Amino acid sequence: MKVLAVFSHPRRESLSGAVLDAFAGGLRDAGHAVEIADLHRERFDPVMIEADEPDWDDSRKRYSEAVLREQARIIRNDALAFVFPVWWWSLPAMLKGWVDRVWNNGWAYGDMNLPHRRAILLALAAGGQGSYQKNKYDVAMDAQVVHGIMHYCGIADARLHMLYDTLDDDATRHALIAHAHELGRTFGD
Repeated sequence: MKVLAVFSHPRRESLSGAVLDAFAGGLRDAGHAVEIADLHRERFDPVMIEADEPDWDDSRKRYSEAVLREQARIIRNDALAFVFPVWWWSLPAMLKGWVDRVWNNGWAYGDMNLPHRRAILLALAAGGQGSYQKNKYDVAMDAQVVHGIMHYCGIADARLHMLYDTLDDDATRHALIAHAHELGRTFGD
């Protein structure tokens, strides 16, 4: 299986970057190919422009060259993965802007849905699982990204994996990295 791993963090050397590397390593260990889309290093522009605004009257609209390149990258892969920090109980603006511009009407939803059947989202949260569950932040994020984006665009098997307590000690961070590797290794199961 070929997996597009979309990474959204301004620092590649961050814990998020280590989680991405571990996840990609797990994919490779399981015999999968992985392509990494590092939105910050590639300087993707997340700002919606008129050329990429959905046209509700024309589902065959041709979008900008930047969006067409991203759509081609998505299509040449069989599954999708996302690695990102949780900011304000949601996706970082860079990643949300990528989805807003690239996953467009007539291509990802509307007349056509994405052909992918599987996606995984690894969300790194500074807070603890207890706090997220008590305040239902985990439920809100699942509704937002799994149901509101993935399922809406036809990806039936989409799972959000919250990686909690990212600001804790080294042992916790090492455990999160090991968990990410295992998620990559078992992603195709």
